[in-house]
Amino acid sequence: MHKKWQRAFMMIFTGQLFSILTSSMVQFAVLWHLTATTGSASVLLLAGLAAFLPQALLGLFVGVWIDRWNRKITMIAADGIIALFSLLLGLYFYLGDPALPVVFSILVIRSAASAFHAPAFQAAIPLIAPEDQLTRVAGWQQMVFSVSSILGPALGIAVYSASSLGAVLLLDVAGAVFACAMLIRVKIPPQQRDSAEAESPSFLREFRSGWRAFVTVKPIIRLTVVTIVFSIVFTPLATLFPLMTFRHFGLGGYAASVVEAAFGIGMIAGGAALSCFAGKISDTAFVSLSLILIGLTCLLSGILPSAAFAGFVALSFVMGAAAPLFNGPYMAMIQKAYRPEQLGRVLSLVTSLTMLSSPIGLAVAGPIVDIYGVPFWFLGSGIVIVGLGTWILLRARLFRTAEVPEEKA
Repeated sequence: MHKKWQRAFMMIFTGQLFSILTSSMVQFAVLWHLTATTGSASVLLLAGLAAFLPQALLGLFVGVWIDRWNRKITMIAADGIIALFSLLLGLYFYLGDPALPVVFSILVIRSAASAFHAPAFQAAIPLIAPEDQLTRVAGWQQMVFSVSSILGPALGIAVYSASSLGAVLLLDVAGAVFACAMLIRVKIPPQQRDSAEAESPSFLREFRSGWRAFVTVKPIIRLTVVTIVFSIVFTPLATLFPLMTFRHFGLGGYAASVVEAAFGIGMIAGGAALSCFAGKISDTAFVSLSLILIGLTCLLSGILPSAAFAGFVALSFVMGAAAPLFNGPYMAMIQKAYRPEQLGRVLSLVTSLTMLSSPIGLAVAGPIVDIYGVPFWFLGSGIVIVGLGTWILLRARLFRTAEVPEEKA
């Protein structure tokens, strides 16, 4: 039995590696194509909104259907829709450059399909893996995501430069088809539904039930608030890394790519560490350690002198390594705290709340960085994040109940 569930995840993550990798290639290649062909910041903003907002907004509601439907079929259908519209967009580019409304429309549809796929995938994990292995599985997932995030942009621009955007999109079709083929071979038990909900389905009643289930587990509520605050101050750093390299250290694109690579390699190392030490350290300890490490690296980055670029690269590696120690255990705590028939609603709500907090951080960071400089945001965000991690560490008892199986009852 032990090897059986591990083999299942080996197949699932192999498929997801290719699917996430090719999706990352498409995301970067489309943005690069729009940059090269239009040179318009407004077009890039609209493309970003088309790829982001549908998933963020739909996630508030789709959990009801995710908990109703077979999660394996939901994932396959979502991947299939993504593949179909990638194929259509790829054919458009082979036949000629499509109008921008066509590109935006297909990005919207791909994002909407992702709103179903991501929570269904997370909600299916506890149906396969033993509860005491969920944190380890989260470490594996973080490694898959990290590898894809590092290789995706580089491969995307390489294929785009050597061929065309259509070729990148057709590779995405192949990645989605391969992921579906791996899922078909894996047996995922169907989740049990509440008898009253199954006999008399009602979207509004089931939505309220999912919300009530979410708010009754106070440790998860506290962690979600921490995650939202963390997202507000940390998300802008993704766009500020190149600016930090350019403005503060006075270096160019090659140096910026070194920083991105250091962060990505750190994420892979962090995911591996999480897989190795899962079960030996509590999920709460992982979360607090992650936040303190991320906060300290941000804080130190904010006070580095302009001649200390090597130190910034090293701090970026540590920051990347610490990130999976937060994301993985947080997701595992949610998976442990709720019954499988509620997970789709809870996970889609949490994902949307986190995603919708990101634009707030970007809106706040812009004016502050323009006035006080990039290092100031690194320093300020570091202080906030260290404070969050220290609070969790000192008040760990407020979060432990999320890890107790009896809480599911």
